[in-house]
Amino acid sequence: MAPVHAQHVRHYRLVDQQGAPHPVLDDLYESLDAAWTEAMGWWQDQFGASQGPVEIGVEVSTASGDWRTLRFPGGTG
Repeated sequence: MAPVHAQHVRHYRLVDQQGAPHPVLDDLYESLDAAWTEAMGWWQDQFGASQGPVEIGVEVSTASGDWRTLRFPGGTG
């Protein structure tokens, strides 16, 4: 009988310009959309609805326990 491997549950987190967990939005999210919605809501509360770069990035957890960047800080949302 083949071993049963647990499926990796992905988590998403928001990071600052240096790639560290965001100092205010340091939480785990269930999806990229949930993380980015939280980031954009907070960003607009802080800086208004400007079309400038959003200095927040998004990372996803990997099966090996590392984090991989999906969206780098400085994007336009």
